[in-house]
Amino acid sequence: MATKDPQATQLARLAGLVADETRAACLLALLDGRAWTAGELARHAGVAASTLSEHLGKLVGGGLLTEERQGRHRYVRLADERVAQLVEDLAAQVSPGALRRPRNLRESSAGSAMARGRTCYDHLAGRLGIAVTDALTSRGLLRQDTGFALTEAGLGWFDAAGISLDRSGRRPLARGCLDWTERRPHLAGVSGAALCRHALEAGWCVRIGSERAVKVTPAGVRALGKLLGIEAGALG
Repeated sequence: MATKDPQATQLARLAGLVADETRAACLLALLDGRAWTAGELARHAGVAASTLSEHLGKLVGGGLLTEERQGRHRYVRLADERVAQLVEDLAAQVSPGALRRPRNLRESSAGSAMARGRTCYDHLAGRLGIAVTDALTSRGLLRQDTGFALTEAGLGWFDAAGISLDRSGRRPLARGCLDWTERRPHLAGVSGAALCRHALEAGWCVRIGSERAVKVTPAGVRALGKLLGIEAGALG
């Protein structure tokens, strides 16, 4: 009798964790990079708290989520950037035609906002993320021809913009992440995370709604125009 491949067993377990609509909804919601309470996720997924608790237990046990408790509240977040990449890559495989049409104006507006600009775990995505990635590339600050890599000029640009890059870890400085709405890669990795964090802290972008959508502020339009030559029309 043939011996089972241990890797195949683990892959099947991983796929099983994601292959549930409620768990998938939780993973997609947590792509905003923040910690959510179990109650918030239950309301988001439209299930009872007891049902959600069972699903969270499986996701934590499977290593996709981490949890922490503060008082009587239980918070969960994606385990790390690797899990976020997995979820975003899987979402990018869904055909646009397979997505359910918005049921009302509110859903349509929320979907449009997510497509214009959003966070993908800890970096910018949507048309905003693509606009920034294209501008970095066209100015010779980012290379995409042999995989994503910052050039020497790109490293200098981040320093000049006052955006520090942590090079002490194993996470790549630049990585392409396939955008599930634009079907093109946007900038992720250390530099993508640092740029997104700076954009939010400097007030270039603000979060809107209850999901991952962000919008560029007037200050952001000026800053991105000055630093990267991005026209206002490309930012929203």
